[in-house]
Amino acid sequence: MVAERRVRLLILPGDGIGIEVMQEVRRIVEWFRDVRSLPLDLHERPFGMASWQRYGSLIPDETWHEIEWADAILFGAVGSIDQQTAQIPAEERKRGGLLRLRKSLDVFANLRPIRPFPPLLDMSSLKSEVIEAVDLVFVRELTAGVYFGEPRGVERLADGRRRGVNTHVYHSDEIERVARVAFELARRRRDQDRPGVVHSVDKANVMEAGRLWRETVQSLHDREFADVPLHHMLADNCAMQLVRRPAQFDVVLTDNLFGDLLSDCGAMIVGSLGMLASASLSGVDATGRRRALYEPIHGSAPDIAGRGIANPLAAILSFALCLRETVGASRDADLLEGAVTAALAKGARTADIAMGHDSLTTSAMTDAVLQELDRAADV
Repeated sequence: MVAERRVRLLILPGDGIGIEVMQEVRRIVEWFRDVRSLPLDLHERPFGMASWQRYGSLIPDETWHEIEWADAILFGAVGSIDQQTAQIPAEERKRGGLLRLRKSLDVFANLRPIRPFPPLLDMSSLKSEVIEAVDLVFVRELTAGVYFGEPRGVERLADGRRRGVNTHVYHSDEIERVARVAFELARRRRDQDRPGVVHSVDKANVMEAGRLWRETVQSLHDREFADVPLHHMLADNCAMQLVRRPAQFDVVLTDNLFGDLLSDCGAMIVGSLGMLASASLSGVDATGRRRALYEPIHGSAPDIAGRGIANPLAAILSFALCLRETVGASRDADLLEGAVTAALAKGARTADIAMGHDSLTTSAMTDAVLQELDRAADV
């Protein structure tokens, strides 16, 4: 059921193709607002280099006010450090970057669904019979681990050598809260065809933080989720199993680093990073509010930015996750995902998934999805 109060959405396009794909997401959001009468309030602010060029700040105070206002952020992409961004002071890059945004929102649970689209089975480098039954979700811890641990940095030693340091650190409560999300998700996903299994991934054999991860996940399972099958798996074995037999997985629970790497591997089951959506969720606060950040995982792709050929579907499918998780409109999420599948089935393709089909522009791909939404709405 859709919440009665209005849902406040903020678009942060970011850099590169983020700007292009989020223009298309806006069109989809406006369709659901205007045609389906969903109670959506939509604002937009520049982020990344566009914000720096306009305001001299990656996230000025006005943008932070909008971030605090929003129930959910629809995010595009940010670029890597290049000659242009290197001119921005390091402290400003740290203050206004995506990691800071995730940390400030405390969106610690990152969900990355991996489910191949039937029209794109041949896009994968794996055999279609290996991937056709795959329906899994990565639950990645997003606000701790090696990306946030201290100390970190690059220093010069007395003997002239340079040393880079990053610290992989987890506290038991950080592990437990994301593990709870994974177990609860496995329960919700359970049906007659799916047992609702959690595979918890670590390197407990060589990493102390990995041993704590395994012990904490097991303890929570034994106390509160004994009905949910739990398997522990080493990260390197998980990488191999994702290629060997990915259909064995249902919910894959990982730390920040392993989730980053393994979910990109999982993207090749779908066939393109341009098809992979994600949702990053906080806990529920005392008022019942849950902050959320929705984004494609493909990055800013500066090599194709501005050419109008980027695939908007990962960003559009991220909005489908928003419909389900934030708006509370599961039927509308199904409607949007079905429209994407129908458009693909009729041959609509961007260059990254063309496979011999004529390729569409970014905007034309969205046109194809909107046409299917219109058809479904008329039924």
